[in-house]
Amino acid sequence: MWKQASEDNGAASQLYDAVVFDLLTALIDSWTLWNDVAGSEADGMRWRWEYLRLTYGAGEYRAYESIVAEAAVAAGLADNVAEQLAARWSELAPWDGASDIVAELAGRCKTAVVTNCSIKLGRQAAGLVYGNFDVVMTAEEAGFYKPRREPYVRTLAALGTNPKRTLFVAGSAADVPGASALGMPVYWHNRVGLPATNDAKPLYDERTLNRLREIA
Repeated sequence: MWKQASEDNGAASQLYDAVVFDLLTALIDSWTLWNDVAGSEADGMRWRWEYLRLTYGAGEYRAYESIVAEAAVAAGLADNVAEQLAARWSELAPWDGASDIVAELAGRCKTAVVTNCSIKLGRQAAGLVYGNFDVVMTAEEAGFYKPRREPYVRTLAALGTNPKRTLFVAGSAADVPGASALGMPVYWHNRVGLPATNDAKPLYDERTLNRLREIA
């Protein structure tokens, strides 16, 4: 059962009971590390787009690290770059202000991340942003990659919140329809101003996370 807001528990004074974040794009500047490991921005972007194509098309979970390696080969990179990326995973850096914003939100609602990642790397990356998320849901744990519904459903169940009162913070266009399909309002942290890829529109389309302070 989803948690229902009521004036008796004070939830009527706030719009959302939880905020759920994409991790590796919405909260973390993972592009910079990928580019550095690849050796150039062009190589890194090509590798990253191959990785995104493979994960979004994978559906059922298979090893995240294998997909990253396959993407490197498809992008024409050296066969050891995926291992280098994993070895340097702790160098991932949150976007400016991301950790502070998450900490502020955690003071008034539940917070979670749902990420297309392995359990090991997903938990490590989440800890670089904030150490006390209520839920860290990885594709490995959910058994499927986003934008399949299972990762979002598992996260909502773990939080015990109603989708309509659970704000999802997307990092990419593909995450918007996935969360919207379950009735979750979506805030797209659209860092570079990309166009939406289909008819699913976010409730908010912002270049930074700053507006979360006003609405969540």
